Amino acid sequence: MNPNYPIYIISKGRWESRTTARTLERLGMSYKIVVEPQEYENYAEFIDSDKILILPFSNLEQGSIPARNWVWEHALTTGAKRHWILDDNIEKFERLNRNKRGRVTSGTIFKCAEDFVDRYTNVALAGFEYCMFGHSRRKKPAYRLNARIYSCILIKNDIPYRWRGKFNEDTDLSIRVLQDGYCTILFNAFLQGKVSTMRMKGGNTEMYNKTNNRKEFAESLQRQHPKIVEVVKKFGRWHHKVDYSGFAQNQLEKTQGLEIPKGINNYGMKLVEEAII
Repeated sequence: MNPNYPIYIISKGRWESRTTARTLERLGMSYKIVVEPQEYENYAEFIDSDKILILPFSNLEQGSIPARNWVWEHALTTGAKRHWILDDNIEKFERLNRNKRGRVTSGTIFKCAEDFVDRYTNVALAGFEYCMFGHSRRKKPAYRLNARIYSCILIKNDIPYRWRGKFNEDTDLSIRVLQDGYCTILFNAFLQGKVSTMRMKGGNTEMYNKTNNRKEFAESLQRQHPKIVEVVKKFGRWHHKVDYSGFAQNQLEKTQGLEIPKGINNYGMKLVEEAII
């Protein structure tokens, strides 16, 4: 079972690794990979041309923001209610169920997430938690309400925002929608395994290497949201720390006429013992 909404991968300098594209292909999922014009031929050596979208600009030195906004506009032309935008270094997706983690072998978790989110009118962003936080020994709810959404994001197309800045754009967007009363849904039941940016060439790695252990990243977010963002140092580098407690009052609003079927719908997913980690 595959998702209904279009999936975009934004990528630069990673035609050899193609991590997310290869992951989606293993799962039998459709996608578009969005690249700069000077890199089209490189990507076309490995990916069918009908899966490649070419940006009308290149080397703007603004990180991924221009590409993200171009994707948003393209998604609007499809008539879709939402779109997925994925980083290009996601190597796996997993399901966390009854404290057991297992790799998924289809795009069903995307479809599950879409159906759940579409029950509500005010979910601006949704996405999957990172595998590193999907601890198999710690009890967690199926989803977390009103948190940050990173790397694998389902966006409501008609919300009045666009990506901005240069650093921490996903955190910034999450905060802005929450400040205006929208909700976000971070699924713990569905996980993404992302390769660290600093371990891969391409993408934003060069930009990261030009910073003081990412201090500029944290400081830029603090300037955007000084009342709820702190700059802290841990694990040997700088981080931002966001206080999301003020958004607890943002409540989900059900779609009119919503009727939720009784019982559990596993969408045909089955747990295979060999896949448990």
